[in-house]
Amino acid sequence: MPLGSKLLNIALVQMRVTANKATNLQVARDKVLAAARQGADMVVLPECFNSPYGVQHFAKYAEAIKGTEPGESIKALAGMAREAQVYLVGGSIPEVDPTTSKHYNTCPVFNREGELLTTHRKVHLFDIDVPGKITFRESAVLSPGEHLSHFATEWGPIGLGICYDLRFPEMAMIAARRHGCVAMVYPAAFNTTTGPTFFELLQRARAVDNLFYVATCSPARPPAEELAQGSYPAWGHSTIISPIGEVVATCDAEDTIVHAQLDFDKLAEYRTSYPIYQQRRFDLYPDVAEGS
Repeated sequence: MPLGSKLLNIALVQMRVTANKATNLQVARDKVLAAARQGADMVVLPECFNSPYGVQHFAKYAEAIKGTEPGESIKALAGMAREAQVYLVGGSIPEVDPTTSKHYNTCPVFNREGELLTTHRKVHLFDIDVPGKITFRESAVLSPGEHLSHFATEWGPIGLGICYDLRFPEMAMIAARRHGCVAMVYPAAFNTTTGPTFFELLQRARAVDNLFYVATCSPARPPAEELAQGSYPAWGHSTIISPIGEVVATCDAEDTIVHAQLDFDKLAEYRTSYPIYQQRRFDLYPDVAEGS
């Protein structure tokens, strides 16, 4: 698909997530509608926006996404997209597959009519042990996704990943080179250990490697009293990065909405100025996008 020539107004909803699913869904709706009133064409919610982020919560909050009876979060997201008339990247939710009883960390995407366009199950599970700082093991509860994902828009295809997927450049390379994606969106809940070192660095690397936009959306950081009780210390800093690695828009850890405009005429200009798509030496190294 050829590069788009329009401007895409994108909004990242960095919201505080509570233990009350109904509250989370209502806050998400209010913020999606607010973003739409402020001109957003596409709204992105955070990773695990309807549930506290933690292995002890995934099964309790899990819902079906597809099938005859999708869960309340999917119904709510479809309604938000339809009411706001926006593309909605629904962050991620804990998903249970009713046919296998497996659990996933899954991002659903809806069009302006509230129709489900695609889902992305987190491919790379966050299993990490930094001594004295953080230990987390998603694979204790979750299964990894088996497919890479993107969705079509009038601006061009847009790729999807979730949080830890950002660390693996092959996903973004395949999205850009095989599927022609003009941007990559990652709902992501990096933490206060990994976030300061890696979050912006990885986004800028993925953007520059592929000469496309990268957008990430995090939960807001919980207040100090909740952190003291063991709540997940989200880094925040939801961000949009340009194809040449510039920080277009970002924030701190607070509850906020980040707005930016993605200029695909600029993207085309960058790809002409820096013709890396024509200069790779697949006679010397393999093309990771081949056949994927």
